[in-house]
Amino acid sequence: MRQRSLFDIVGPIMVGPSSSHTAGAVRLGLLARAVFGATPQSARIGLHGSFASTGHGHGTDLALVAGLLGLAPDDLAIKDAHSLAKNAGLSVEIAEADLGAVHPNSVAFDLAGAGRPDVYIEGASLGGGVVVLTRIGAYEVEVTGELPMLLVAHLDQPGEIAAVTSVLAEEGVNIARMRVSRERRGAAALMLIETDIQPSDMVLGLIAAAPGITGVRVVPTV
Repeated sequence: MRQRSLFDIVGPIMVGPSSSHTAGAVRLGLLARAVFGATPQSARIGLHGSFASTGHGHGTDLALVAGLLGLAPDDLAIKDAHSLAKNAGLSVEIAEADLGAVHPNSVAFDLAGAGRPDVYIEGASLGGGVVVLTRIGAYEVEVTGELPMLLVAHLDQPGEIAAVTSVLAEEGVNIARMRVSRERRGAAALMLIETDIQPSDMVLGLIAAAPGITGVRVVPTV
């Protein structure tokens, strides 16, 4: 992960008393929404550690829901997130959760609905508004929202990485960082590719058309 800047330490412009529990929580919700691909219709949110113990008083619950709705960390409507969720058809259930030996400001999302596959996501707020998603489904990941990221689901077989990186090279999309996770050898796998610019819909279509690719999504900067 990149070195933290003075801006990270001081914190972003935000609504609420704590950059970790409010601004960071909104960004976690925004990243989870981007991974899911839409506003979910159902969200089960598990608060771990200090998120669970002080989250309600710091507005963490509101901030996480606001992010799932697509609100920015400085949006004054964050305080109305629960009523906005109801109006948007988003059912929210929030409870304490034990996620094991993870960062104390951690959260788990179970997202469903909107005609999309259910998705399980874990993430943490590291302070100063800096966040990271650490798990998507069965895969360990590192998604920060600092650069655009391609999520490419594919079969674990020779040629898949080359097919994707060739498309990016041909279309002038430079790779900043790349990681591949797999369930097991020869099964399903996930590429996480940070890029200097956000790939266009045309690039996504070219990648999706490659043999062995089962899904493509962009997580934009947040």
